[in-house]
Amino acid sequence: CSHFGSCGEKNNGFDVLYHNMKHGQISSKELTEFIRERSTIEETYARSMTKLAKSTGNFSQLGTFAPVWDVFKSSTEKLAGCHLELVRKLQELIKEVQRYVEEQAKAHKKTKEEVAPTLEAVQNIQTISQALQKSKENYNAKTLDQERLRKEGATQRDVDKAGVKAKKATETYKSYVEKYATAKSEFEHRMTETAQKFQDIEENHILQMKEIIRSYSQSVEETHALLGEVQNEFVRNIENTSEENLIQKLAETKGTGKERPENSFYSSSDSEDEDEPRKFHVEIKPVQPNNGMHQNRATIDELKASIGNIILSPSTSVRNLHPKQLRRCDTRGRQRHFSFSGTSRGPSPVTLGSLDALPIAVAFTETVNAYFKGADPSKCIVKITGDMTLSFPMGIIKVFTTNPSPATLTFKLMNTSRLEQILPNQQLLHSDSSQSNSDCKGYCFNMQALMSYLRKVSEQNPSASYFNVDILKYQVLTDGILSTPLNLAVYWKCTPSTTDLRLDYRYNPDSMTSPGPLTNVQILVPVDGGVTGMQSIPNSVWNSEQNKCLWKLNDISDKVDNDGSGSLRAKFELSNGPSTPSTLAVQFMNEGSTLSGVDMELQGSGYRLSLIKKRFATGHWLIQCCRWVPSEDAGGKHILIT
Repeated sequence: CSHFGSCGEKNNGFDVLYHNMKHGQISSKELTEFIRERSTIEETYARSMTKLAKSTGNFSQLGTFAPVWDVFKSSTEKLAGCHLELVRKLQELIKEVQRYVEEQAKAHKKTKEEVAPTLEAVQNIQTISQALQKSKENYNAKTLDQERLRKEGATQRDVDKAGVKAKKATETYKSYVEKYATAKSEFEHRMTETAQKFQDIEENHILQMKEIIRSYSQSVEETHALLGEVQNEFVRNIENTSEENLIQKLAETKGTGKERPENSFYSSSDSEDEDEPRKFHVEIKPVQPNNGMHQNRATIDELKASIGNIILSPSTSVRNLHPKQLRRCDTRGRQRHFSFSGTSRGPSPVTLGSLDALPIAVAFTETVNAYFKGADPSKCIVKITGDMTLSFPMGIIKVFTTNPSPATLTFKLMNTSRLEQILPNQQLLHSDSSQSNSDCKGYCFNMQALMSYLRKVSEQNPSASYFNVDILKYQVLTDGILSTPLNLAVYWKCTPSTTDLRLDYRYNPDSMTSPGPLTNVQILVPVDGGVTGMQSIPNSVWNSEQNKCLWKLNDISDKVDNDGSGSLRAKFELSNGPSTPSTLAVQFMNEGSTLSGVDMELQGSGYRLSLIKKRFATGHWLIQCCRWVPSEDAGGKHILIT
């Protein structure tokens, strides 16, 4: 039954197994102390590395070699961070071991109570064994005395007297033999069960200890991998810091210019309106659905193809802003105008010093595409894509010019478990696994490439206040209609003389991480059949030239009536019916939230976020109809056909 013995020499197996169990708890505590000592060593080393990194600030800042100390400082700080991360992991592991030690102590206490009957059986058989041995010795002695007296010719009285004693010794010996047999049976039964308990405890103990060691080994291995990455980054930064760059930076820092002076002792300053607050304005021009059934069919097929085959391509573009305004176009060609308020904390970017934390802004813009087929939610097709853009002020170019080795710009992209695909700008970004886990991805900029980009676009547009850089694109994991912020279903009833239309909508706050109102909601419905009159609730506008009905709705949210649910109804009078149900187009937008919940956190020093903007808007958002069959065609009943 068990690899452990059930008896042992002199029936001492129980004591051996019990003390072996107690030694397991001692081993657990000793392993805790070992990991704690390793953690202390790593922490001491990390603090020493941090102190070494700070000491580079005391080195000479003169000469062409001075900027290289920044590379040493950054690399040494990251090395210290790697060891501190190992300290954190070891501290967490120590907590796990301590929890196991506590659970182990409870298990041992419970086991001690459970094996108490076995201990009694052990003590009983040991006592009986000793008594049996003594009775056996007494039996042998009395029997030999009787035999000796008989051989020596002793009197019959002495022989009889010795026989009585021998008989009594025989009965006592026989009694202990029987008691021993009973005690042995109980002992073996109890000991077999107890030995199995002890074996189970030891097997679990060994498994737990191996799991702890595996976690310890993995933490050390991950740290070694991070150290290797930091070293590789150090080598790359040194290689990128060429002799020409160092000499050029020295000339730019210490020189007085490339041209000889004019007669003026004054230079032009930056425009005075750099610090004026800028308003935020969004203008969306809706794209009108195509006319005619054939064109509607083409639109649906095009939507299905585009939604089902969205491919994210890494962006390498660097876009610049006008001093007052940035103009962007979305996937549908609509122009959007953004003006940011160089109102953030700190000095104007134009007057930034090399020691100031450099302000940058980030914008997350997501496009949600959806195709609703009738009222069946399982047939809803959804694709959500997003862009992440960083905005750099013009003043940062001047800072980079005077500092050939600026602090590496690193950041975490948070909540990435909700993303299906991430495509970073590979010309500018490197993955930073030291900052990554299952729900976030770390990235660091190739600073030489970034500075080269910004310098190039600043030369092309020296009057710009900001420069926008598309740094990554992503695709969001979706769950059909549950991922759409506005759920829709449309119903048609078409007869030769009239067309009845009903559109049901429902606001879905669960699709957003921070629910906010849907604004600029517009719904466009093409209706053919020669419309001569229209009635609608709420009021809509009929365009007789395009044969389309347009609703413009107030903001939709869970703060309005019916928690953002409602219906649109319209009745159209026809001269050439019946109408052919067409595909509806819907648009809306939201400022201040995203559907993915992705976010950004800057890491390290040297930079600060002055503004984070989040928004999403519709791309292709079309609804195919459910249709009421006229009563005369359905045996007097209204039925729905998808």
